[in-house]
Amino acid sequence: MHLPRAAMLLAGVLAAAAPMLQAGAKDAAPPATAANAPPRLIVAISVDQFSADLFARYRRHFTQGLARLQDGAVFPSGYQSHAATETCPGHSTILTGVRPARSGIIANEWTDQSIAQADKRVYCAEDETNPASSPDRPVVSARHLNARTLGDRLKARDPASRNVAVSYKDRTVVMMGGHTIDAGYWWRPGGFVSFEGIPVGPAAQAANRTANALVAKGAPAMAVPSWCAGMSRAVDAGGTSVGEGRFQLERGKAAGFTVSPRVDAAVANLAIALVDEQQLGRDAATDVLSVGLSATDTIGHTFGPGGLEMCIQMAELDKTVGRMLAALDARRLDYMVVLTADHGGFDVVERQRQQAYPRAVRGDSSLTAEELGKYAAQMTGISAPSGRLVYGDGMFGDRYISRQISAAERARVSDVLVARLKSHPQVAAVFTARELAATPLPSGSPQDWSLKDRARASFDPQRSGDLVVLLDRGVMPIAAGSRGYVSTHGSPWDYDRRVPILFWRRGMTGFEQPAPIETVDIAPTLAALLRLDTTDGDFDGRCLDLDGGPGNSCEVQP
Repeated sequence: MHLPRAAMLLAGVLAAAAPMLQAGAKDAAPPATAANAPPRLIVAISVDQFSADLFARYRRHFTQGLARLQDGAVFPSGYQSHAATETCPGHSTILTGVRPARSGIIANEWTDQSIAQADKRVYCAEDETNPASSPDRPVVSARHLNARTLGDRLKARDPASRNVAVSYKDRTVVMMGGHTIDAGYWWRPGGFVSFEGIPVGPAAQAANRTANALVAKGAPAMAVPSWCAGMSRAVDAGGTSVGEGRFQLERGKAAGFTVSPRVDAAVANLAIALVDEQQLGRDAATDVLSVGLSATDTIGHTFGPGGLEMCIQMAELDKTVGRMLAALDARRLDYMVVLTADHGGFDVVERQRQQAYPRAVRGDSSLTAEELGKYAAQMTGISAPSGRLVYGDGMFGDRYISRQISAAERARVSDVLVARLKSHPQVAAVFTARELAATPLPSGSPQDWSLKDRARASFDPQRSGDLVVLLDRGVMPIAAGSRGYVSTHGSPWDYDRRVPILFWRRGMTGFEQPAPIETVDIAPTLAALLRLDTTDGDFDGRCLDLDGGPGNSCEVQP
């Protein structure tokens, strides 16, 4: 049984005040585990924007946490197989085992023309029906997630199971935790917060005091590992210089904290404090701890994933994961780790073009929904009473034609836009909703899927656009770099789709399998280990045999 709530809170206070991620935890004796027994704790780590390319580039330099995980089951060619390689869709696949076409999480944001909000945007992790919700400060909710997570399934089997999630991003917490989260925390300016009406617990309060004290004090630039030294070189990334940053934290500048490896350290510290506060892994009911490490993503967007800044982040990420594992060892817990990512990323085009990739270009602003709407109005003479003929976000993805015009007018606008987009040199493909609805859901190896298959895996007829636009390989959907935003992801290409998938548990036989798998394979793999009752069709993915020998972990008997 779990400890009484008061005892858990006291444990959380003590844990948060202790240096729980310090060296010395490695001296603790490992727990004895039965080879066929389900682990008592699942630790699911998502490293936002941790592409398979980054893993391949830096894996030989890892000496701590990421080195240990490479002693387990290593799948270097995992796939977020869908086209909409954004944060929310990617995280929604990891512990549900279903693709965005089933989960309904087709993008970070989509358009719902029935709502009163002028731009009609719906945030993936928002309850927009709550009057207190706004685009800048959403009321965080899992109402749009049309699937159950591993934590949801465990709690349905045994309410004593605990389902805990923590991240810098609210959408990571929601998409990995699901609908029945016992404790969930994410960062907002000033510190970690939780769901509306849920008070911040002692562990998070302590984490906030620590983070705010660090921001107020500031910190010197981070050390450059020897294997990063040759990467310090300034690059003009569309108007802003990147490539030499070392994450000096100026006093009182919170942005310097959140766009640095320090935010991952804060999330990891809180995660371990929540292990104590929530008494995770202590009894017969398996618990789930989801940890979203987002600094790789914030650094990738701000500086690009190819420079000195990301090299430093990879070294710090290795240390942070190592401290988490050491802290779990110190608590003598029987745990299994799975580490993956929600998507990959593409480096700034200016650096790409210096490094033998001349086709890398910045996107054409005429591809935005606003500009496409202006073009369609000019070509057809059709206008919408609201003044907005086409809705959508950025230069790619879903395009929604105004419902204020007739069906015949929408068809005319669609035809004009399809012709325009198909002739554009930066567009790889454009599909209508009718085309995608008529396309079977894809199967087989994700590396062999067509662009239409990839788009279909992200298509939900209730939420997706009238058109889905996929940009060509090497097109960065940012017209010009700006401070804080020089590169991004979201394409259907493998630099955004491929991610590593690593499983580790003490005593398991390690192996490496280079054949492609999918992130939707994670949930059925863990469900088999945990002996959850599932039926055919529950998952889009398949169970992966992690035995590493003649046995089969997908066929564990009671």
